[in-house]
Amino acid sequence: MSYHQTASGRPEDAVCQYAGSKLWFRGPECALDRPYVACVGGDETFGRFVERPFPAILEAKLNKTCANFGSLFCGVEAISRGQGLLDLVNGSQQCVLQAPDVPGQSNLFYRVHPRRNDRFLEPTKELLDLYPDVDFTEVHFVRHLLGRLRVKDDARFDIIAQELRAAWIRSLRSLLGRIDPPVVLLWLRVRRHQSLEGGDPVPIDAAMIDQLRPLCASVVEMSVCASGVSDELEDVLFGTLQQPMAEYVIGPSAHKVIADALLPPIRDLN
Repeated sequence: MSYHQTASGRPEDAVCQYAGSKLWFRGPECALDRPYVACVGGDETFGRFVERPFPAILEAKLNKTCANFGSLFCGVEAISRGQGLLDLVNGSQQCVLQAPDVPGQSNLFYRVHPRRNDRFLEPTKELLDLYPDVDFTEVHFVRHLLGRLRVKDDARFDIIAQELRAAWIRSLRSLLGRIDPPVVLLWLRVRRHQSLEGGDPVPIDAAMIDQLRPLCASVVEMSVCASGVSDELEDVLFGTLQQPMAEYVIGPSAHKVIADALLPPIRDLN
């Protein structure tokens, strides 16, 4: 394992890297030589700008190691294709998997960075043919890309959304089929200001989750508010010039609510 802290030096920003995986996870590093719960996901699992994300709260309630394998900007691409992460998960007794956002994956129409799944790398020929009127040279992020396409307000975006949902289901079904311990799937819907990146361009829906239920021990569905639309912004730990990012994350009380909801299905697995 290697371990370092981000530039802020605050413990809530600490990250670590486990052997076999190129992803950076929420620190501090966990000893994995005892039974543990693997908590896998993106920004919410990582718990940016909060001192105790829900895996840490779960750990205290269960009196059992809950390894936080949350990674910033990590989508279905990084989670489903990383053998190192899969090995870490398969070493656990139970797994909590936060359903990743739909846009962060390479697909028929565009390619994303293999670890920073929020990064748009390039359009495919199919996307160029579908949108000959769009210049992609200055697009660097997936949500920027989808926002630019959605504003066209025509049937072409429905084709993009359909492909993303189908690719997401394929990837998640494949991933769940490779996970040995029982999985509690966390379907977390975060309400944010609509002005923040225009909202979710391709949200997860119930029909998508239903296709995954047979592969999971249980599904926990929750809605929480980001600190920017709740009264938690003052409880989020952020520095100068970081307020826009802090408004996007969920705060301490949301993490506590998530941990409380996950506790019964995890205990049922014992």
